[in-house]
Amino acid sequence: MAITIRPSTASTLAGNRLPRSTPWITLVASLAAAFALFGLIALASGHKFSLIGATLTGLLAYLLIISILSATVEGRRQAMDRFITGVVTGAFLLAMVPLVSLGITVVSNGLARFDAEFFTSSMRNVTGEGGGALHAMIGTLLITLAATIISVPLGLMTSIYLVEYGRGRLARIITFLVDVMTGIPSIVAGLFAYALFAIFLGPGVRMGIVGAVALSVLMIPVVVRSSEEMLRLVPNELREASYALGVPKWRTILKVVLPTSIAGITTGIMLSIARVIGETAPLLITAGFTASMNYDLFKDRMQSLPVYVYTQFANQGNPAFAFLDRAWAAALLLILIVMALNLFARLIARWFAPKTGR
Repeated sequence: MAITIRPSTASTLAGNRLPRSTPWITLVASLAAAFALFGLIALASGHKFSLIGATLTGLLAYLLIISILSATVEGRRQAMDRFITGVVTGAFLLAMVPLVSLGITVVSNGLARFDAEFFTSSMRNVTGEGGGALHAMIGTLLITLAATIISVPLGLMTSIYLVEYGRGRLARIITFLVDVMTGIPSIVAGLFAYALFAIFLGPGVRMGIVGAVALSVLMIPVVVRSSEEMLRLVPNELREASYALGVPKWRTILKVVLPTSIAGITTGIMLSIARVIGETAPLLITAGFTASMNYDLFKDRMQSLPVYVYTQFANQGNPAFAFLDRAWAAALLLILIVMALNLFARLIARWFAPKTGR
């Protein structure tokens, strides 16, 4: 038997609602009024028009007006929901402003030297215009690769110990030390690596491998934390099923636990690489800077992209715009590399994710 609901009953159950166009009309009207008000103030006082002030005033006026309208028509609960939604949306937009501004600034200034010469030449014997960052790209690649080779085995084995074997005081001490390492400043990691190698090779040592060790100090806690969380997400039923078949624990970890969590582990590793590839202070202390190509991590100074940006900006010559253009181009390249690493991490997470479909 079908049950019919009268229009009056349906309206009572659903409650009164503002038209869908009301929030947008209110937003446009609030911004228009705020812009008009600030425009009149600017004309009267002779000061520059404040775009940020007008926008913030308009948004605040929108929150106040839409909350009052919603409380009058829809009730207190719906008004609070609209208010919180507006606050969260405004916070998101406010957080996006510096990111969008940074992207526009770097792209607009970096494209001037994003040419073939920039990617195929170094700064050797270049004192003015021209030159490139090939030596910095090679240095960044070698140093980051060496840091990854050092960090990933140590971090992964540490996380395996904490999840599969670690019990008692030792595990708590390791966890505490990992948490401390996560928050240390990058300059401290650079000083540690420099002091370590200075003990054996003497003061003033500058090599690519020293920079790799400094970056590995920053990478290891990130790898440990991300891998530990992924290993803990593996269901215990999988481990118990493997043990029930008589498989040793080490083989269970190797054949069951790691393949199940490989997507998350790989994502954490890629994000840790993106975390350290833009570090400047530790590499400035440990690897130094040079204008020539260097393919040997264990000999002489080695340039990197972050240090290249710093040196081009800090040591401007004649003409100054040539140094600034190279600095902006290197900064743009560095941002693109970090974006590519994050995208690659997402693709890896999707490719290696466990198939849940039947």
